[in-house]
Amino acid sequence: MKKAQFYTTDGKTVKCHLCHHQCRIEKGKAGICTVRVNDQGKLYSLVYGRGVYSDIDPIEKKPLFHFLPGTITYSIGTYGCNFFCPNCLNFSASQPKQINKLLESSDEISPEKIVENAIGDSCPSISYTYNEPTTNTEFILDTMKIAYANKIKNVWVSNGYMSDKCLDAILPYLDAINVDLKSFDDDFYRSHCKAKLAPILRNLKRLKDEQVHLEITTLIIPSLSSGVEMLEKLVDFIASELDTDTPWHISRFSPSISWRLKDLPETGEDMIYEAYEIAKSAGLKYVYVGNVPGDQKENTYCPKCSELAIRRFGRHVERLDKKGYCAYCDKSLDIIE
Repeated sequence: MKKAQFYTTDGKTVKCHLCHHQCRIEKGKAGICTVRVNDQGKLYSLVYGRGVYSDIDPIEKKPLFHFLPGTITYSIGTYGCNFFCPNCLNFSASQPKQINKLLESSDEISPEKIVENAIGDSCPSISYTYNEPTTNTEFILDTMKIAYANKIKNVWVSNGYMSDKCLDAILPYLDAINVDLKSFDDDFYRSHCKAKLAPILRNLKRLKDEQVHLEITTLIIPSLSSGVEMLEKLVDFIASELDTDTPWHISRFSPSISWRLKDLPETGEDMIYEAYEIAKSAGLKYVYVGNVPGDQKENTYCPKCSELAIRRFGRHVERLDKKGYCAYCDKSLDIIE
């Protein structure tokens, strides 16, 4: 264990300030995320440098389509999450059983080694992903600072529920983020995630105001996050409160790989394309359809002349643009190189 930051204590109970749950944790107990524990009136992180697993992914897998397109990213994650989404695909990491045994059997790694590995593998960025990065902010922040000093970009893949204090700490080093905006219905967040919608919307607006590159993903789950009226409100928020140049990724739900929603049907292609049309009608420039084999809606087209700018198929990315500008009309494609 390593002593945590982002908490206050009265000597007995600690209050964690990393996310909007603001957990009050009694002695010997853990917070909602299960990886931050009160030991004798002090807060400790169980996962600082522990249980860390890594892989090299295309940046498009995060998904980020307008940030360093066509590059690879050094991806790391560990255990724990502050949400309880029954559709979760990474539930073995986000909702681990016997967390102490898992960590005891894992090797320890330092932030310096993470950055060294990224450099050695020629990755221009490090992505904090797989589980919710907020729950391991101390380790990630130490890594981000070293990455920043070595001109390595920092990427978060997050549910967006971090606190103001957490966001204050990471913003100087954060280059890009993909946030799962799971619904535009607070009841959905309360019942499905055990969280609230409003803090996420505030964080999205702040990330945009701070000029962090932002992309948004929404999983379309039949009967839960597929309602037309809800999706209209969601895309209207993106268009009016963020910007029409904010990429929106529409993802297809598959029950067989979900944590607890195995009895629901797979998302039909009609639902996916309906969401796509809603977004385009609202004026969003970059709308992407994922998990639909053979679909061309993962390509980037110029928002002015509609010519193909970036072609994507599988893990292959073909750049037809001119360093972030349309090769035909010279329109900016809102890409960070």
